[in-house]
Formats: sequence, structure tokens, C-alpha cells
Amino acid sequence: MSTQISARTSAPFRYDIVGSFLRPEHLKQARLDFSQGNITEEQLTAIEDDSIRDLVEKEIKAGLLSVTDGEFRRSYWHLDFMWGFEGVEHIEMEHGYFFQGEETRADSARVRGKIRFSSHPFIKHYKFLHNAVNGRVLSRQTIPAPAQFFAELVRGENEDFLNAVYPDREELYKDLTAAYRDFILALYDVGCRNLQLDDCTWGMLCDKGFWKNMAGDSYSPESLQKLYLGLNNLAIENLPDDLTVNTHVCRGNYHSTWATSGGYEPVADVLFGNENVQAYYLEFDDDRSGDFEPLSKVSNDKLVVLGLITSKYPKLEDEEQIIARIQEATQYVPLDRLCLSPQCGFASTEEGNIMTEQEQWDKISLVKRIAEKVWG
Repeated sequence: MSTQISARTSAPFRYDIVGSFLRPEHLKQARLDFSQGNITEEQLTAIEDDSIRDLVEKEIKAGLLSVTDGEFRRSYWHLDFMWGFEGVEHIEMEHGYFFQGEETRADSARVRGKIRFSSHPFIKHYKFLHNAVNGRVLSRQTIPAPAQFFAELVRGENEDFLNAVYPDREELYKDLTAAYRDFILALYDVGCRNLQLDDCTWGMLCDKGFWKNMAGDSYSPESLQKLYLGLNNLAIENLPDDLTVNTHVCRGNYHSTWATSGGYEPVADVLFGNENVQAYYLEFDDDRSGDFEPLSKVSNDKLVVLGLITSKYPKLEDEEQIIARIQEATQYVPLDRLCLSPQCGFASTEEGNIMTEQEQWDKISLVKRIAEKVWG
């Protein structure tokens, strides 16, 4: 491994991942069996444990320097986390999320009482990952951003229930960000030093047509940007200095489909200039993501992970074309502050994207080869 590649000691690394991996078929079957009452929770947990141990070994063998549990214990990248707090319930809505040509399952998270952290299953989940990694590389925890949590609580009819519990929105903001901080500090106490906030809200705000359809002409994306920024920053302020907090922004990732389109320009000033994270994992794998010019708004010494390799389709990208795009991005961010990854995870929900596990690992190998050429 070259000096340039190995020089970084915290995420993001020059070749990196976003977090989720395709669930093995036996794990999918086990989760189905549990939902139908055919196996116990203990039996399911044992199968999840074995699957995660196996994944960790594959991640390390692939050369990754920051690994995840693949989100193997989750059905969704975001909802499972929300269901873990006091005051939040798992419900089903009339419709799921609408993606290009597909509709997801209809699960959601709804407020039923004051939002609090007392315990959370993700703490135990992280401890298992941390022990499986055993210090060989960094163990990363991925969770939805506070802005994403808020967006779910005001989704459709959820907002009526939210207003009943929190007629004063300022009280909601206080409780939500306090619950996040308490969770993050508990996570830190069990060893986590690498936290990632996954956040589709900014990607949705990039799509003017999407928000017009959602909220009408009177909707104020500027006000929402201010709210999202405030929630995210408040939740991560005054954390321990050795805890790295990064964020991932995309436009939806479900079964190889997408939800929104549009470049980052509408949100660049607020997101890139003022969100207090160390790095941005950004979707740039096709024309829907726009050009690199908004990266000129990335502040200070923050890093940008260019998601130039798609996790949606198995065809491997041309290495020289990707290298050329990285060089193009250096017009706005110096090469030393750039890294490379797939544009999103491989399975934001347990359905997963349409490719094989081998094709998934081929993508990661491609990211590593290109990074070694560029930063080697």
C-alpha cells in the first residue's frame, strides 16, 4: 500500500464504501422465517451474527480500512434506527416511497409520545461489530441524519400525530437532537470513533419538481434548508474530538432505482458551507447528480468522497474515465481532499440492488484499483 493511500488514519479513506451490503440469501430467508414465526429471535440473531462475522472478514480481505456490519440487522437504512427510540412507533402507511418505476413497502416511523433515548438496539449491534473487527480496522456506524428523522415524522398523515404530541415544534427539535446526542455519546462509550449520517433530504431538495409535487408552489426550500442544517448541527455539537462524523447525501437508492434528480447547486451554500461534518460522501455516478461546480462551496479542510462508481448496476466503469472525472473535480477541491467510493450502499433496504454478491465485490475492487492509481 502506498504512502499516499495509507496516510489517512480516519474516514474517509482514499477508497471507501457508503455502508450497506447485499444480504446473503440465507439471511433473507432467516428474517422471513422469523417474521412468520418459524424461528425464534435468538435463532435469527445467531444467523445475523454469523453473517456479519463473514462480511467483516470479506471487507478486511478486500482492503477496506473502515468497515460496517452491512446493515444486516436492518430492514431499512433509516426506519429501524427511528423505531429504536422511546416515543416512536413502527406503522404502515397507505403507500410506500415512490421511486422511478417502483413503490417500496409502506413502513414508516410515527411519533406516539415524547422522543427520548434510554437504550437502543443499535448500541448492542455496534458492540458486536466492534468486537468482530477487533481493532484491525475502523468500525463505522451508519445512522440516518436528524433531518431525515424529521422528514419521516412529517411525512403524510404522520404530521397530524406529530402535531398532537408536539404542538410546539421547538420542543420537538430540542427532544430530537437531545435523543441523538445521547445515542451518539452512548455509542462513543462502547468504542465508536467513526459515525456516518445518511441524509436524503438534501438530495430531495435538489429536485425542484419533486418538492413542488410534495408541497405545492408555496413551499419554501430555503426555510427547510435552514431547519435541516440546524437539526443536524445541534445533534453533533460538542462531541469528543476523536469522534469523526461524516455525512452521505444521495437521491434515493432502492432496488436499483432512484427517487429524485438534480445537481447540488440549490443546497451547496448551506450544506457544503455550514454543516459541521468532516466529510461528504456524494452521489456522482450519472447525469442526475449534476456537475462538480457546487463543490467549490465545500468549506475549510473538509473532504469529499466522490461517488463515481454506481452501486445500482453491475457493469464496471471504465477506469480511465473515472480517473478523468476525479481530475475534473480537482478544479473545485484539491486532490488531497478527495476520495472515491460507490455512490451509495448496495442494499439501502433488505431487497438490495439488482446484482450478485460477486459483482458487488468487483465494484469495491474497482474503487480500490482506481484509488491506488490516483493517490498512489
